[in-house]
Amino acid sequence: MFSRKNRLLLLKLLSLFSVVRGYNVLMIALAQYLASVYILAPELPLRKVVFDLNLFLIVLSSALVIAGGYIINNFYDAEKDLINKPGKSMLDRLVSQRFKLTTYFVLNFLATFAASYVSFKAVLFFSAYIFGIWFYSHKLKKIPFVGNFVSATLAITPFFAVFVYYKNFDTVIFVHAIFLFLLILVREMIKDLENIAGDMAQNYKTVPILYGPKFSKMCISLLLLFTLIPAFLLTQYFDVGHMDLYFLGCIVFLVLLVVMLWKAQTKLHYVGLHNIIKFIIIAGVFSILLIDIHLVLNRIF
Repeated sequence: MFSRKNRLLLLKLLSLFSVVRGYNVLMIALAQYLASVYILAPELPLRKVVFDLNLFLIVLSSALVIAGGYIINNFYDAEKDLINKPGKSMLDRLVSQRFKLTTYFVLNFLATFAASYVSFKAVLFFSAYIFGIWFYSHKLKKIPFVGNFVSATLAITPFFAVFVYYKNFDTVIFVHAIFLFLLILVREMIKDLENIAGDMAQNYKTVPILYGPKFSKMCISLLLLFTLIPAFLLTQYFDVGHMDLYFLGCIVFLVLLVVMLWKAQTKLHYVGLHNIIKFIIIAGVFSILLIDIHLVLNRIF
């Protein structure tokens, strides 16, 4: 049996894991590796990609910066989250704000230190990324449209780091990036509808608060229709192997999402839509394996 002290320590560790969204960080790291193996450097031997020290340090730096970003975002949104996410907020508050800030600075220092082993350009890149996340959390997220756009941009930045490392400028990579960017932008705008109560209480000027939920739904619907374009292009004009099944499924899901969006009225409905978008993004990470299901076996043996 755990003692009271050990139970409290375990709860604090769970709280810190919740604050840094550990599951999201791990998923992004996995996505970076899968994208490297299947999309960015498919011609390289598997071992050379997986055991590339520079790639590992880039992924590690990304993970540390993202974890730090979740902390600083949690720090600024503490009061809003009490309204929007009371259960998660109570768990997050088991760790003091002072400890969160200390952890934030430590993570960013470690990220910059790890990047210094790759190159000075990597240090500049991750320093700019750290500043961008802080500036977004401190100022930009309260600006309608701009906050959503910057949030989506910051979310795909870790993939840009790997893309620059491999210097692969194939058009298919940009189409993949546009698809992911639009999906994340849709998710961010749905979150504004989901969190409207807390945003109003904290005087956030989000799109649904300034222009109304109907206008927000029009914008989201337009973005969903735009997302169909890269999904269609990836099934018809690019060789993505059996991953075309994923994009065909996305086309169906995205059309259904437009219908569900206009029927949504309550926070529970918007949470459901948000979770569907998250599922599509996570499914997309694992569907990278479908680009060539035999690729890993062939490169191992």
